[in-house]
Amino acid sequence: MNAETYPLILAFATAAVSGIVGSFALMKRMTLAGDAVSHLALPGLGLAFLWKIQPLVGAAATLAIGIVLIDRLQRRTGLATETSIGVVFTAGLALGTLLTPREDLIDALFGGFEPLSLRGFLLGIAGCALVTFTVFAMRERLILIIFSPDIARSAGIAVERVNFLFLAAFGLTILLGLQYLGALLVGAIIIVPAAAGRRLARTLHSFLFLSAAAATLSVAIGFAVAARWHLAEGPAVVSAAAVIFGLSLVKK
Repeated sequence: MNAETYPLILAFATAAVSGIVGSFALMKRMTLAGDAVSHLALPGLGLAFLWKIQPLVGAAATLAIGIVLIDRLQRRTGLATETSIGVVFTAGLALGTLLTPREDLIDALFGGFEPLSLRGFLLGIAGCALVTFTVFAMRERLILIIFSPDIARSAGIAVERVNFLFLAAFGLTILLGLQYLGALLVGAIIIVPAAAGRRLARTLHSFLFLSAAAATLSVAIGFAVAARWHLAEGPAVVSAAAVIFGLSLVKK
């Protein structure tokens, strides 16, 4: 394994994790959250470009701040998750667009950052492992919360804590995909393959597997098409995911 294969391996790992996280996001009716949360990275990306630091460091900082703000809004105002995300996301999108230098805006929105180092690759793989472990460790509690938060509370589950941990895992997944898809498209790799998996699955485990497989296949096809016809990788991956979802509609 050499430096040239790091981005490809990490892209496949990120896609698989995105499919798993997207499955639970779909069940929690957070279908628009991917786009919204990803835009929280824009202010950090803009500041990173301005200050000449690693873009993903800036994105991680503002994603973390945004997720904490969303959690606080939910707890103190009683707003639904999607409403809280929408409030924070619009502010993040506006601020990020203002802060990001015009010459770097395309990279921020559609991906295309610096080549991946060994350290970056290892951190990315560790992030994928952390998200996978967190989601699978909470899967039974998440499903019960999705079914009925009141029953989950009566069973002794800390609903707010579990929701926050899932939102944090969701945010980390967004961060992992930013380099390849940018802030504008990264949410699609979480939601679209999961929608295809939902169409094809009959059980929870098959849902998770098919969503991860659809996301991974989207990356493989998108990268191959982009390399063959010299296209941007991010839009090619999302287009492949959309085609896979379209094919899933054939199933009755």
